[in-house]
Amino acid sequence: MTTVSILIKRNVKLFFKDKGMFFTALVTPGILLVLYATFLGNVYRDSFSANLPEGFVLSEKVLDGLVGGQLISSILAVSCVTVAFCSNFLMVQDRANGTIKDLRISPVSSATLSISYYIATLFSTLIICFAATAICLVYVALVGWYMSVADVLLLFLDVLLLVLFGTALSSLIDFFLSTQGQISAVGTIISAGYGFICGAYMPISSFGDGLQKVVAFLPGTYGTALCRNHALGGVLAQMQEDGLPAELIEGLKDLLDCHVYFFDEAVSVPMMYVILGGATVLLVAAYILLNALKKDA
Repeated sequence: MTTVSILIKRNVKLFFKDKGMFFTALVTPGILLVLYATFLGNVYRDSFSANLPEGFVLSEKVLDGLVGGQLISSILAVSCVTVAFCSNFLMVQDRANGTIKDLRISPVSSATLSISYYIATLFSTLIICFAATAICLVYVALVGWYMSVADVLLLFLDVLLLVLFGTALSSLIDFFLSTQGQISAVGTIISAGYGFICGAYMPISSFGDGLQKVVAFLPGTYGTALCRNHALGGVLAQMQEDGLPAELIEGLKDLLDCHVYFFDEAVSVPMMYVILGGATVLLVAAYILLNALKKDA
């Protein structure tokens, strides 16, 4: 256990000391928040206003709260996974520069090394993502706050689960990487593509029927939906109190991906937790198995 602790501390220190990896991971949520608020905020606001019943007017605060909730849920759903990949690139760098060979000269097993990388990545990612969550909550408080204490706590739980999932996914993929070029390629693909396939950049409801069925098999889709439900639950309830028909509220939940459908069957929030948690366990098990099968070198 002492060896694992020493390796975890070593990995965490190296991650925060490496300005390239650290700042790439740190600025991702901030850049997304600025870009979303600057360019997508008005698009979302106009879209919501256009879908309101004729003659019904929402207050600016409620409308801003709705837009803010969608923005932060998208940012957190993406950042928890992309930051995990940035944090986990240390494992690949150790292979690329030969450090892993030096570590294995000492009496340290592959299992110990793999556990230390996983926990260090989890710890580093949680620090950044919890900080990003706090910043996002400040943003929502400035534009229009309707979240309850339970919503805030559940949103932090969503972030924790997504970080666990992102760390497991990145550990499994990074297991097969060994060069700087591969790091760059995977980082680019994940940064550019993950937000689309999990429904963070574009609502799943805007996808074609075939693509909606495909993304329903991806655990990240349910992580995004969980963030949506807890970031938007309060403001949607306020809209209903203001007189918006319940049918229209349900339509907005479909539009915003608070509801996810698996072959036309609505997936409940508890089941979303089960799917995301189960996928994380399977990914961690696969990562452990691969390391167990790999002979120490």
